[in-house]
Amino acid sequence: MSPRDTILTAVRNNRPKGEYALPELPTFPLDDGGDRTGFFLANFEAMGGKPHAGGLASALRDGFPDAKVIASAVPETAGTVDLAAIAHPRELSDVDVAVVRGSFAIAETGSILLVDDDLVVNAVAYLAQHLIVLVDPADILLTTQEAYLRPEFSRHRYCVFHTGPSATADIEGVLIHGAQGVRSLTAVLAPRA
Repeated sequence: MSPRDTILTAVRNNRPKGEYALPELPTFPLDDGGDRTGFFLANFEAMGGKPHAGGLASALRDGFPDAKVIASAVPETAGTVDLAAIAHPRELSDVDVAVVRGSFAIAETGSILLVDDDLVVNAVAYLAQHLIVLVDPADILLTTQEAYLRPEFSRHRYCVFHTGPSATADIEGVLIHGAQGVRSLTAVLAPRA
């Protein structure tokens, strides 16, 4: 057994028995100005994300015309990499663009939740050079408190919020996006099929 498996087994074996309700969380009023989608896109862009007004084909064509290796986890486009056939995350080291669907988004923070089922291979959201996330406007929540109550956190083994590409301002206070992880994060509004 690997050290990782030993640790995970110990955690599982020592988990308290029974089901425990989440603590109560107050809701805080927030005014989206009557345009939740616009509010989300503005906050997403403020965090370094790139909203794309056209469809997915347009986002790929206009944003990444030189992309050769595309990993797609969505039926809306075929990639050049079959994520279901990936045996080890290192096989994704040459991915130019990954396309996934977000479970939901939070307008307040401009964040998008990605879960294991959406990603197929969790590492694709970090190893690809660029990430395009499809967001259904009907899945945009107003606040973080609303997100806290969503069932995804108990239904999936892996959940992560992406709020723009990674960034650092350590060097002379200059903001640099894509310091680690994806260099760009693009959101395309696309209702679920």
